Amino acid sequence: MAAKFKRGDSVIVLAGRDKGKKGEIMRVDPSASRLYVQGVNVVKRHTRPTQTAPGGIVEKEAGIHVSNVAHIDPKDDKPVRVGFKTIDGDRKVRFAKRSGEIIDR
Repeated sequence: MAAKFKRGDSVIVLAGRDKGKKGEIMRVDPSASRLYVQGVNVVKRHTRPTQTAPGGIVEKEAGIHVSNVAHIDPKDDKPVRVGFKTIDGDRKVRFAKRSGEIIDR
């Protein structure tokens, strides 16, 4: 995965039942190659009550594979591939291959 996706990045879903939805990455699981995107792939879980939380049916985001999402180009809001380059001689940053815009904050 090479750290192409990081928490806080804006992505668009390319495949699956949520195709076309946009969201922000909440969590990254590099060992399983999965991302957790806000409002995407929402599932219902039946939870047992604990001392801190009441039980019931809880909706939460499930993981989505990295191959099914793409970064959003900061310039034109379209899906874009990401590349790496170094600036200032030592800082490695991610950039949108279509527009050349730097994605890292």
